[in-house]
Amino acid sequence: MSAHVLVIGDDLTGSNATGARFARAGMRAVSVSGVDRVSSAGGADVVVLNVGTRHAEPKQAQKFVQAAVRAVSPVELVCKRVDTTLRGNVGAEADALLDALAPGTRALVVPAFPDAGRTTVGGLHLVDGVPLAETPVARDPLTPVGFSRVATILREGTGREITETPLDVVESGVDAVAARLASTSAPFVVCDATTNAHLRTIAEAAAQVRRERQTQWVSVDSGPFAVLLAAALGIGPGVHDLPPVLAVVGSITGVTSEQVVELEQVLQARFVDVSMEGLDARAIADRATAVVEQGSRVVGIRTVPPDPGERVAPRAAEHIPRILAAAAAILLAEHRFGGLYATGGDIAEATTAALASDGFAIDTEVLPLAVAGSLVGGPHDGLPFATKGGLIGQRDAAVSCVEHLISVIAQRKRGIPQ
Repeated sequence: MSAHVLVIGDDLTGSNATGARFARAGMRAVSVSGVDRVSSAGGADVVVLNVGTRHAEPKQAQKFVQAAVRAVSPVELVCKRVDTTLRGNVGAEADALLDALAPGTRALVVPAFPDAGRTTVGGLHLVDGVPLAETPVARDPLTPVGFSRVATILREGTGREITETPLDVVESGVDAVAARLASTSAPFVVCDATTNAHLRTIAEAAAQVRRERQTQWVSVDSGPFAVLLAAALGIGPGVHDLPPVLAVVGSITGVTSEQVVELEQVLQARFVDVSMEGLDARAIADRATAVVEQGSRVVGIRTVPPDPGERVAPRAAEHIPRILAAAAAILLAEHRFGGLYATGGDIAEATTAALASDGFAIDTEVLPLAVAGSLVGGPHDGLPFATKGGLIGQRDAAVSCVEHLISVIAQRKRGIPQ
């Protein structure tokens, strides 16, 4: 196998969900059930291997996990995908994973899945803010979970040392988490997290410790952390060589502002803020060029919302779409971008006009009222394009649109037909 990442899941649904996240990050993920089907995943960057052990006896589950490692190794990162409510043989399978890997390998246990309401605080795993043992999962007829503390759940299947990284350390930033990780040699490190930004902080801290101490990590998580850890470790063929996505944000709604923050936290998007007084396309493009040259994966220009209670002058509001669109046209003419994301109907219309495009070929609906496809006609014919209204979607809507574009860009680079 020539895979870079192995994801071992205990059920098909969860395995596929994690594979989809790697695919959205621009990697080719192939999901198979059973070690005997691994050969069909040839050419994949990420092999997602479902071993179907959610309801198995612990020792049987351990054997399957170790067989999975042998079938796909060597890879750069092994991820043990666990249920978002920690059902199954969490500790036993993670313990077996460390037995199968090189001595000194350590497990980062980060089960938080903020977008699904799963968080970890004070070492306790919560579902929509409720401790795990107080939720219906505690009464699951097949795999009840009787504890809320992640370390206690792990302890049911391992005798190895377990340490915890509390939320206040995570909120202190990458260096603080890295210092915490380096201060102990415990094989299992459970980390608190309540936001996607926390997950990224932990991933970057682990990568820092890897560089400084050559620590080998495995991920024990429910999906989102594994993808961030792989990115932080620089894993993936050419992923970081992909041309960036240009994001044009003209909407000043609170919904859009939250979505932009999520883009910054999850995909490390870098935006140039445009004030109502700074409506000069050339100047905006020049400022964005500096961001492009920093190598950011998502480069954006956005309108700064007015202060609470302040009204936007109608004349300025009319100019915003045209000026942002003109700046986008300059950037696309002077730099290589792989895709374009526009939020706000007037922004999307003005941008296609500024690019001398005849229209927009719709390929798919990323989420309700958010569509993706490619530009038709003009100098940027075929450029992947995604757009949505300023009031459309939840906090992760912009991330979903941009991740879709990244996936399309990666597939095109590989010559995969769209």
